[in-house]
Amino acid sequence: MSLTKLLTLFSRPNYVRKHKIRGRDLRGRGSGRGRDIVKHRAVKRRSVVLGIGATAGVAAAGGFALSAQASGESESGAKASGASGALAFDKDAYTELTTTITDAAGDEHEVKYHFYKAITYVTKPVDEKYQSLNVSVPVEMDGKAVDATGAPILLANSVGGYMPSSVAEATGVGGGEMTGGPGGGATGGASASAAPSTSASASASASASTGTGTGSGSGSGGVQSGGNAMVDAQGEMVNLGKLALVTGYVVVEPGARGRTLVDSDGTYYGTAPAAIVDLKAAVRYVRANKGRIPGNTDRIVSSGTSAGGALSALLGASGDSPLYDKYLKELGAADASDAVFASGDWCPITDLEHADMAYEWNWGANKLSSGSLVDRTVSRELSTAFADYQASLKLRAKGFGAVTARNLDEYLVKTYLEPSATKYLAALSDSDRATYLAANTFITWSGGRAAFSWADFLTHVGARKKDTPAFDAFDLSSGENNLFGTGTTKARHFTLYSLRHEGSASARLDSDLPGKIDLMNPMHFIEKRNPARSKHWWIRVGTKDSDTSLTVVGNLALSLENLGDDVDAFMYWDGAHGSNEDPADFMAWIAKVTGYKKRSAK
Repeated sequence: MSLTKLLTLFSRPNYVRKHKIRGRDLRGRGSGRGRDIVKHRAVKRRSVVLGIGATAGVAAAGGFALSAQASGESESGAKASGASGALAFDKDAYTELTTTITDAAGDEHEVKYHFYKAITYVTKPVDEKYQSLNVSVPVEMDGKAVDATGAPILLANSVGGYMPSSVAEATGVGGGEMTGGPGGGATGGASASAAPSTSASASASASASTGTGTGSGSGSGGVQSGGNAMVDAQGEMVNLGKLALVTGYVVVEPGARGRTLVDSDGTYYGTAPAAIVDLKAAVRYVRANKGRIPGNTDRIVSSGTSAGGALSALLGASGDSPLYDKYLKELGAADASDAVFASGDWCPITDLEHADMAYEWNWGANKLSSGSLVDRTVSRELSTAFADYQASLKLRAKGFGAVTARNLDEYLVKTYLEPSATKYLAALSDSDRATYLAANTFITWSGGRAAFSWADFLTHVGARKKDTPAFDAFDLSSGENNLFGTGTTKARHFTLYSLRHEGSASARLDSDLPGKIDLMNPMHFIEKRNPARSKHWWIRVGTKDSDTSLTVVGNLALSLENLGDDVDAFMYWDGAHGSNEDPADFMAWIAKVTGYKKRSAK
């Protein structure tokens, strides 16, 4: 039997039960509980096989493993056009679920929604387990019908540490793999082991410590370094997918390949630029199905944390760039735009080729958790190199003029750090504020405002999370070294500094690396003034997050502001990695920038 006939046989619509699940589902803290009630209404549904093996070059149909290469040969030269054929969204292929979700204000709501599970978003997938997405559409809230036809679409990725991310085993909204929660544990609805075919940890970059880091001020517990979970000011889990659904938005949760995926021949098939190519393909699938998929496909808002935050920023900055076309064509992505309307980015681990320099400029004076200082020569050389990079950005800010390495510390203090501390302290009771100030005498509190120096702030933060170099490790042990691996080579240097430190002074990066580095960095597309970039940005990081330099957020936001974009950037006082202390504000921001007004279903 031909491959085409076999695929057709196993893609025929089948019938599934329509489930109504009642239970508590609080702000992403676990899944619903309670008695399942099953109604016997036949609902047509796409046939999907879960638990597909993570072997490169393998796609699955029915219960058979098929060669992705064979699939590609059967469609050789064919270009995915719009949402035709396999990429047409089946609006009837859902399961109806009901659960209780607590919104960001703390109020419980019973939400009925249509759940579309594990839709493969390309015609020639390398690995369907990761190249699939889930869609959740609210249809009823507290017994009242909801019309989500024109609602914004939250594209919530769950990538952490540039690891693989899958939604194939999720049982409902917000069930994508989440790693590195408080205490280093895994969270979310699916297995935390995103790459069963590898021995690498799915929860952290190899270059980072395993400490969680806690904020002494806001009380926000940090997620494990490289993790993608979010925590609020009380250290409780935040799930943006669930919060978006209870707000009335459509939620799309895409999976993506990641750096640790290895096939049986030892070939790494999720290294750069696989993750961003997959997320772009997911956006194209959604946009190609305008009029079929619920929600406003012209109002897609991406979100992500850590490496996922970097990828969300990259989606926002690189919309419709032709640099990705050959990769998208190889996968059989839909012939549609991959631009997103707005971008929500939490603690983005990005600008990787300059991240070692920035890290030493920011945290070079801080000791490791062991109490020892990093190599002072290396730290000094990298920090000095950062000055040249900062000058090359040619950024300007009102009241500062050109923002260079000479005044960047003052810019960060006045623009982000003091306003952050002021907001935190102003929200405390008089007695709690007095207690905090007594314990943190470096802060001057006068006229309802906080003031302090950059040096005192660094002392307040304390231990840095990473050794030097923080990202392009000399011994190739970092997750980012793995991200830029290729073929059967697990890890490579991606900066000349680390490459030449370990080799000859005339060593050159592999010829494919400069292009791939650009494909992974939103700053490249911002510098080029990409016309199809997002014009609305929500950027957040904790002030005690030393997973990367605070300059990464500062420069990202200022670069966009210099282009005239709408930027809402803020740093959470004493927040650690993965902090998200204003999720309700983010939900309101989505409605504001997209111009969305709720309407009742007829």
